[in-house]
Amino acid sequence: MTVPSKNFQQWLNSVAGTASHSAVCRAAGIKRSTLAQQLVRGRVSVATVAAVSRSLHLPVVQSLSTFEKYQDLAAGVLPPTDAELLSQVSDTDLLQEILYRSTAADNGTEAREVSLAPIPHRVSVRTWLDAVGPADLRQRAARAAGIAPQNLSTQVTANRLTPELAIHCARIAGVGLANGLVATGFLSSDEAGWMPHAREELLRRTPNSTLLALSAERMEALGKTMKRLEADAEADQSVWENLG
Repeated sequence: MTVPSKNFQQWLNSVAGTASHSAVCRAAGIKRSTLAQQLVRGRVSVATVAAVSRSLHLPVVQSLSTFEKYQDLAAGVLPPTDAELLSQVSDTDLLQEILYRSTAADNGTEAREVSLAPIPHRVSVRTWLDAVGPADLRQRAARAAGIAPQNLSTQVTANRLTPELAIHCARIAGVGLANGLVATGFLSSDEAGWMPHAREELLRRTPNSTLLALSAERMEALGKTMKRLEADAEADQSVWENLG
């Protein structure tokens, strides 16, 4: 997603002063030619805005909120719900927590603490969407963004979601507008205002029954994905055999 280059230039002048574009790009870790091309085309990517903000030690959410398309982002920051936090615990870590608890119960000891993988995990976009609901969330988000539902599904399958779509989904679901940007990896949890170690603390106090139900849902979804991949692989193999 992009912002108008004119607005970007105004913002850049206000935060970077007289620094040259070359200096800004070096600090932000982006190519000078990349920024130049974006400016010529009249649209600058929000990833560029975020990179410049981080290089200047500015809050990314506040920086994005200076642009009209994202003007309600900062005001819409809310703590993640418990469901959102658990959605950002990977399948492996969820199963590991269950295993540690089971082993501790058998041995009469304290359960080991799981060291959680960073966000995003392998299916963090899908699990976040499933956590925030409602059932027609994806269809409504696609309509709001003016894209076909299949295009959104393709992004979700690839564990991607544009910032605009992530914000649309959060707005429809009534959750913090920056939370979907965490699930996509566009923002860190710190940048979105999440409390440090919130996932770990919630995981430790979540009842066994809840963890088992959640893991069952995750495994069912994983099973469907694996069946689809296996079917695709078989179809591809059949094509090669017929050609062969």
